[in-house]
Amino acid sequence: MQQFDRTDAAFYDFIAKGTPGDVDFYLDEIRKTGSPVLELGCGTGRVMIPVAEAAHDVVGLDRAPAMLEIARTKVAKLREDVRARIQIVAGDMRDIALGRRFKMVLIPYGAFMHLMTIEHQRAALISVRDHLEDGGLLVFNIFDPNLEGIAAGSSYSGQALNRLAEFEDPETQNKTVVWETRNFDLERQVVSIYRIFEELDDNGVVRKKTYTPLELRWSYRYEMQHLLELCGLEVDALYGDFDRGPYKPGVEQVWVARAAS
Repeated sequence: MQQFDRTDAAFYDFIAKGTPGDVDFYLDEIRKTGSPVLELGCGTGRVMIPVAEAAHDVVGLDRAPAMLEIARTKVAKLREDVRARIQIVAGDMRDIALGRRFKMVLIPYGAFMHLMTIEHQRAALISVRDHLEDGGLLVFNIFDPNLEGIAAGSSYSGQALNRLAEFEDPETQNKTVVWETRNFDLERQVVSIYRIFEELDDNGVVRKKTYTPLELRWSYRYEMQHLLELCGLEVDALYGDFDRGPYKPGVEQVWVARAAS
């Protein structure tokens, strides 16, 4: 769970752009319910800040100090009225203790997948339920694995290096190229991602390399539905994308669940 609290926290915004349409989707759901909103795994504020800019009160929670430091730096540069709508809290989604309830809880960009065991997933969902108003919504997305592609040994899995991103290092202004490998453990339902950040000089020579591992656990559709129901959350909708398209295996799971009264 302490992933991204490392040197790559400074690179997070360059490689984690979100899923197309996700922020607009979350804002649309918030407009229906109103605030306050709790975002779990808020990271550097990619979703939290637009929520506040849309005039909604939001609490952002994350357990990675390096990510929260970046978020606080961003928030400090916002207009005073927007800053006043944001509260940033260090904490663990498995054991939230805010002493208040929310109209909506968000867990964007697959942050739920950092929970590596069923026990941790249940703890987080029960904690979410305890912090939702009756009828309040939990909205989140998780990756749905393309099992046929994995079994066939697609380029998305295995030891092959794939070019993920390229950006200018904010401190050195040198070009940084990001490579990654992905390995899927079908028995454990875990994808192990290994990233290599190569900082190049003006001649294209690698002057620095940073290696970072990342593990995420996926959940299958009916496994996820069962977990939600066990934890007092009723499924309102399951979409396959942020355009509210139908769920199709191997793409995305976008869940909207309501706190049972």
